[in-house]
Amino acid sequence: MGKRMLVTYFSATGTTRGVAERLSHAIGADLMQIVPAQPYTAADLDWRDPNSRSSVERRDRGTRPALAEPIDVTPYDVVFVGYPLWWETAPRVVRTFLESEDWAGKTIVTFATSGSSTRGADGTQLHDSAPAAHWVPGRRIAASENEARLAKWVKGLNL
Repeated sequence: MGKRMLVTYFSATGTTRGVAERLSHAIGADLMQIVPAQPYTAADLDWRDPNSRSSVERRDRGTRPALAEPIDVTPYDVVFVGYPLWWETAPRVVRTFLESEDWAGKTIVTFATSGSSTRGADGTQLHDSAPAAHWVPGRRIAASENEARLAKWVKGLNL
């Protein structure tokens, strides 16, 4: 029997959502969105404004935005966690998700979207939010990546 896989993602503008949808289809995985209880507005995402929500969260490493709904990872063996890179790391709401689940016996693979940065895509900075998980290094995925290439990447992970 194959491993049960889940693709989770946080997407503020839709870019990561598109990659997550293609990935889940390419590998036959379930798909669930990490939804913050308070959605991000365009003003919240203005990285040039030091007082914008995303900028404030970046400076406060302890910030954990609430989730609209929990995501139950219990039935899955492998969970892909996708996010946009904000200042070379995952948005804080991704940590909220990771810290709210029991990861014992689970494998986590990250994937990140970014216009240019690759630093932070491997997910190593998130390991302390789910220390019981088996972490497989992730990667940056271009917004235009097709299903065939995504399937090839996952096959190469030897999960």
